[in-house]
Amino acid sequence: MFHDDVLTALKSWRGLVAPADPDASYTLDDYVRLVREGGEAALWKGLAERHVTSSLFVFSPDLSEILLDFHKKAGMWLQFGGHLERADGSLPAAALREGTEESGLAGFVAFSDVPSDIDVHALGGGFSGCREHWDVGFVAIADRDAVVQVSDESERLGWFPVDALPDGGAGNMYPRVQAALRHAREVFAR
Repeated sequence: MFHDDVLTALKSWRGLVAPADPDASYTLDDYVRLVREGGEAALWKGLAERHVTSSLFVFSPDLSEILLDFHKKAGMWLQFGGHLERADGSLPAAALREGTEESGLAGFVAFSDVPSDIDVHALGGGFSGCREHWDVGFVAIADRDAVVQVSDESERLGWFPVDALPDGGAGNMYPRVQAALRHAREVFAR
């Protein structure tokens, strides 16, 4: 069932979601093809080298800052995110779970269940069984003063001005943060 729900969601987002990188060689239709042809293996860790993941860009209420995670295995600053789990029920739910697990935040002020972007990225050798993540990004708002907790997957967390992101971030993180920020301004300004 989850497979069909992901496929339906991806199809429903056609025309609404695109890669943050305008020169990207993939489209949402490629995601649909991956999930349709890959079946369940395209969704779960360890079943295929290429699979869908879900991530969460967490902004302050005024959208001036973003909460980032210095990921141990990747060795760089990233948004929160990771593999889907069978209990998630949807891509947005997976993003919220990952954001909660990796930040320790008890809740979010606001969340958009329409993605901010898609991003296909290769992984280094430290990720056993995974070679490519086909990520779907979502945005949320968290209270800037809420207590955060570093997870086992992280070295540290930090709030950063959206116009002064830290060095040592994933190469694709910078355009993705900008795409997420544009999306957050659109959906949370209503």
